[in-house]
Amino acid sequence: MKPLISTLIAQGIETLRANGTLGANVTVPDFVVERPKTREHGDFATNAAMLLAKPARSNPRALAQQLLDVIPARDDIVKTEIAGPGFINFFLSPVAFHREMAAVLKQGREYGRNRSGQRHSAGVEYVSANPTGPLHVGHGRAAAIGDSLARLLAANGWKVKREFYYNDAGVQIDNLTRSVQARARGLTPDDANWPEDGYRGDYIQEVARAYLMGETIEVEGRRLTGSGNPDDVESIRNFAVTYLRNEQNQDLAAFGVDFDIYYLESSLYADGKVEEAVNRLIESGHTYAEGGALWLKSTDYGDDKDRVMRKSDGTYTYFVPDVAYHLTKWQRGYERAITELGADHHGSLARVRAGLQALDVGIPQNWPEYVLHQMVTVMRNGEEVKISKRAGSYVTLRDLIDEAGRDATRWFLIARKPDSQLVFDIDLARQQNNENPVYYVQYAHARVANVERRLQESGYSINQTNGLSHMERVDNEASQLLMSEISRWPEVVEAAGKSLEPHLVAQYLRELAYAFHTWYPDNKILVEDADLRDARMVLALATRQILANGLDLLGVSAPERM
Repeated sequence: MKPLISTLIAQGIETLRANGTLGANVTVPDFVVERPKTREHGDFATNAAMLLAKPARSNPRALAQQLLDVIPARDDIVKTEIAGPGFINFFLSPVAFHREMAAVLKQGREYGRNRSGQRHSAGVEYVSANPTGPLHVGHGRAAAIGDSLARLLAANGWKVKREFYYNDAGVQIDNLTRSVQARARGLTPDDANWPEDGYRGDYIQEVARAYLMGETIEVEGRRLTGSGNPDDVESIRNFAVTYLRNEQNQDLAAFGVDFDIYYLESSLYADGKVEEAVNRLIESGHTYAEGGALWLKSTDYGDDKDRVMRKSDGTYTYFVPDVAYHLTKWQRGYERAITELGADHHGSLARVRAGLQALDVGIPQNWPEYVLHQMVTVMRNGEEVKISKRAGSYVTLRDLIDEAGRDATRWFLIARKPDSQLVFDIDLARQQNNENPVYYVQYAHARVANVERRLQESGYSINQTNGLSHMERVDNEASQLLMSEISRWPEVVEAAGKSLEPHLVAQYLRELAYAFHTWYPDNKILVEDADLRDARMVLALATRQILANGLDLLGVSAPERM
C-alpha cells in the first residue's frame, strides 16, 4: 500500500500544477510516506503538503486540503485527515489488508523482495580474518552482519558476490610461522626463547603436531602436506596458513556462512597488483618522494595528513595492498563495494578512499561503503568471559556456537545496530522461553506449524481460497494489528537494505511475533465454523510466511517444531 499512496500523492501534486494551484515551476518534493507511531493517526502519513507550502506560498493545512481534494478516490482508503501543521493521515480499509494477505500467500518467499537494485552488481566483503588463529567473537559478528547484508541486498534486487580477503602476508604471518616453528622444536610459551610476539594458544601446538606428522590439508582444491621439517620456515608458513584457513572455513560453515570469492593478499604481490596500483598513483601525479620514502598526497582527498606508501626500506605500508585490492573490485565491475569491518579499522578508511580517488580511474568518492561493528562482550553467570583455553586470549566463535547454538549466536550478534557495542549473554541465549528473543520469534513460526498439524489430525482441510473470501470474519482489533504488521514487511526489507542495517529485520520480527502471540489466544483456529477457521488460518499462514522470510534474511532457521 505504501507505493500506491506515494503514487496517489504524486498524481495529486501533478493535478495541482496542471490546474494552476501550484506554480508551473514548483517541482514534486522528496516527500515521505510513513507509518505513524500509533494507528490512531492512521495507517500512513505524509509531509507532502508541508514541503509544498513554501514554494507554493500557501498555508500548509490549506494546501493539504487542496491536495486531498484532487487525490484520486480509492476504495482502499476509507478516511483521510489533516493533522498538526499539515500532515495528511490515511486510514486504510480492511479490504486493503485482506488483499495484502492474499499477496503474501501467493508470493510466498518472494513477498517483500523488490527490484530496486535492478540486478546491478554489489560485492560484500566480510570477516576477512588473518589466518593466524581461530575466529573470535568479533569475526562472528562480522560474519552475521556481512552475510545478512548480502542476503538483504539480494532481496532488494542486487546481484551480490560474497568475498573473504585473507591477510596472508605481513608481520602477523611471520609471528605465526615463528610460533609454529617454536612448538615444532618442542618449546612452550613459557620458555624464555619463545618468540616475543608469538601466539600462545593451544591451537599453535595443534598446527605444529599436524605439520610434524605430515598431515595433508585441503583448502579450495589445493592440497598441502606438512614436511615435518622444523627448520623449513617456508614450508611451516605455507602449512600453518593453509591449516588455519581450513579451520576458519569449517567454523564459518558451522555458522552457515559461505563465500563466492576467497582473495589472498599474497596474490596481490604475486600477480603484480600492488605494483600496478602504485605505478598508477605515481603516473597520476598524486605522490611524492621524501626522506627516501614514497608518499601519497592523501590530504588532497580529505585525509588529515599525507601517508607513506613505500618505506625507505622498499616495503609497503599496510594500506597500499588494501588500495590495490579494492582496485581489483572496481576492475571486476562492482558498482557497489561494501566492506564490513571492526570499528578498530576506522583510521585506515580515509587513506584507502584517498588512494582509490588518486588513481584517477573514475571510482566514486564514497566507494567503497563501510559498515563498522563495535566490540562484543560475552557474559556468563553475570561475569564477563574473556578467554578461551584453545585460543589463549579471546573467546572463539566456535565457543559461542557450541554453547548457544548457531541460531541464537547469529541472532544475538546481529540484533543490535552494528555501530553499537553488544553484550552477548550466553545464559539468555540458551533459555528456552519467551525472554530469549530468537526463541520467541521461532516459537511463533513453530506455533503455526503445530496448528496446521492439529487441524489435519482433527480431519479438517485448510481452504485458503475460502478463508480469503471471508476475511471480514477476522476484523477485530488484534487481527487488524497483526495484518498491519505483516504488511510492513516490504518496507522493512527496503529500509534495512538502503541503510545497510540488518538489525532492523530482527527488530521487526520481534514486533511481528508479539502481534501474533497477542492475537493467538483470543482467536482460536480449531473451531467448527469452516469460514471462520479458514479465515483465521489464512492470517496464521501469512504470519508464518513472513517470519520464515525474515529469519532467512538473518540466516536463522524457521523450525516447524519446538
